[in-house]
Amino acid sequence: MTGASAVDLFVSAFATLFVVIDPPGCAPIFASLTAGASAVHRRAMAIRSVLTATAVLLFFALLGEDLLGALGISMDAFRIAGGLLLFVIAAEMVNEKRTERREARAEEVNADAEARGISPDEEDISVFPMAIPMIAGPGSIASVMLLNARAHGLEAHGIVLGAMLAVMALTLVSLLAAGPLMRLVGAKIEAMVTRVLGVILCALAAQFVVDGVKGAFGL
Repeated sequence: MTGASAVDLFVSAFATLFVVIDPPGCAPIFASLTAGASAVHRRAMAIRSVLTATAVLLFFALLGEDLLGALGISMDAFRIAGGLLLFVIAAEMVNEKRTERREARAEEVNADAEARGISPDEEDISVFPMAIPMIAGPGSIASVMLLNARAHGLEAHGIVLGAMLAVMALTLVSLLAAGPLMRLVGAKIEAMVTRVLGVILCALAAQFVVDGVKGAFGL
């Protein structure tokens, strides 16, 4: 693999996963879910969230194709289904529906904890809903499987996994700096960036569908 193609693969994988996982968009949700918790507890939950999500994505990146094969699902069929799923996520990002759904889920978790009389320092949201499904959700799982399936050779697989780990590192930074980040970015700028990223994801999703159709029909 040449240096240029390696860079192109890394940029493509990084951009796809960055848009789907949306590290800046996770920050306000994490801030809402951990409101009132101590700084130490917040930091621990941020680290656990990212480590859990990374483990889930690594599992599907490395073993997802074998799992599909065991279920009798071709990779081309998965490309088409994954592309359509990402297109729906992209449409929600453009219309700000994804942010609204995440915020609603955060409110439900907080309301449930309050109803059970659990204090912020007792409530642990690191695995659910933060790691799964907010970080390692259907979109990010499908994305990492599709990207890894498109990579050929050990070096290419390493580049895809490196891009994924880079995005997860940025996600951890976003969660750890959730409070200051929200004050710096602001709701309006965040909404604008989310819509732009949604348009980019639409194009990436369309490409996955095109690749799946070409592979399925031998075009």
